[in-house]
Amino acid sequence: MRLIYLVRHGQASFGKRDYDALSDLGHEQSRLLGRALAVREIVPDVVIRGELRRHRETAEGILTGLTDVGVDKVVPVEVDAGWDEFDFQHVVEVHKPLYRSRAVMLADLARSRAPRQKFQEIFEDATARWTGGEADDDYHESFPAFAARIEAALLAAAAHLPEKGTAVVVTSGGPIGLAVSHLLAGDASLWPQFNKVAVNTAVTKVIRGRSGLTLSSYNDHSHVEHDRRLLTYR
Repeated sequence: MRLIYLVRHGQASFGKRDYDALSDLGHEQSRLLGRALAVREIVPDVVIRGELRRHRETAEGILTGLTDVGVDKVVPVEVDAGWDEFDFQHVVEVHKPLYRSRAVMLADLARSRAPRQKFQEIFEDATARWTGGEADDDYHESFPAFAARIEAALLAAAAHLPEKGTAVVVTSGGPIGLAVSHLLAGDASLWPQFNKVAVNTAVTKVIRGRSGLTLSSYNDHSHVEHDRRLLTYR
């Protein structure tokens, strides 16, 4: 039996010039997850991560957390761009072209009493257009292409492991939600629901056995539940 733990990255820097960098809280979440995994005696044979900065920094934090509690195993880290998040900025800009100007976007959101909630509403409208299938040619990467990329990355991660091997895959909420939708429904139909509730550094467990890949648990964030400050979605 092979185990794959899909980990959403720590909190990124929403509203900052470089969103892709983890916030201070995101670094803390990542280290806490590493310690929690070690306590549960989950020490991966390999860490696989996307190529984005927030993936790299989260993976580094997890490994630091493992060593903080005495794990001395050298865990190799491999990069697979197949686990990268979809270009949500591009998807939003196609839906709302004025947001190609960061200054315009920030000013527009600032006029709302709840900028994060306002952005979430726009984001959901934009992704609904992207997933609708009627305007695939408007995007650098269509939703079907994204879905195929994630399915291939998941199968590659499972095939890469030795028998009884364990992998921690550091990625984003979009790929995790898509992988879960495929495992439960056989298609991407559940993705919009899963994509809205992913917690930063939450863990989704996938088992590969004789019958193939099976979802064991989704969005486990027990390592941050003790402190409301640590529980973030964006």
